[in-house]
Amino acid sequence: MEVITQEPSTARQVPAFDIHLYNPKRSRHALVIPVINEGERIRRQLRMIADVAPPVDVIVADGGSTDSSVNAEFVSALPVRAVLVKTGPGKLSAQLRMAYAWCLDEGYEGIITMDGNGKDGAEAIASMCAKLAEGYDYVQGSRYLPGGKAENTPLERTLANRCIHAPLLSFAGRHWYTDTTNGFRGYSRRYLLDSRVAPFRDVFQRYELLFYLTARAGQLGMKVCEVPVRRSYPLGEAPPTKIAGFKGKLAMLGELFDVVRGVYVP
Repeated sequence: MEVITQEPSTARQVPAFDIHLYNPKRSRHALVIPVINEGERIRRQLRMIADVAPPVDVIVADGGSTDSSVNAEFVSALPVRAVLVKTGPGKLSAQLRMAYAWCLDEGYEGIITMDGNGKDGAEAIASMCAKLAEGYDYVQGSRYLPGGKAENTPLERTLANRCIHAPLLSFAGRHWYTDTTNGFRGYSRRYLLDSRVAPFRDVFQRYELLFYLTARAGQLGMKVCEVPVRRSYPLGEAPPTKIAGFKGKLAMLGELFDVVRGVYVP
């Protein structure tokens, strides 16, 4: 394993991070998995991805975990290319900016993102790669499409997604989406590098970047689509999420409305 410290970029607004490099580049597409203290959930997920063996290089984007869930001893036994550990400020959007910038610098043609809490089915990764290879710029995973599956989804989340989140981002993005709260999605290289998108800005700290990239693709006339995916919540357990309490949900709603109002358009 090679460890490299990456200082904040002047060309792009990206937080400082350490690169733990385990394997050489082998694929056209990267799978970015953001995590922070996901414990056994991310370990099960990485094993599941290894079993499915999708045509991607796996990149873990660690926000600063303290639970040793993605330590070198565990990761080195799996087909993971790199673990990027954010040492600078910011939350989820900063983790994603870090990982996307690194993947672009490494020459990947497309980037797929899935949550690191084990809810997403790895079998859909290959279909996302296929859509990116066909020339799509934004590929949204949807549990609600024919062939998709929503397992044990809390009613509150279903209502928020179907009645608020998806309609608003569909309106803002000029394309009908069914599952915009789903973090399982893919982006083309040309989309992320387009100056009219400009995703590498410090204004993106929490969930804003995910919402913004959903809307911006349609606004620019990029080629977009949805693919069916499986999203499963654990039965009899609290939903795995970093959105805590009323205050956290209200803040996320504010970020959503900011995207709809065009606040982040460069």
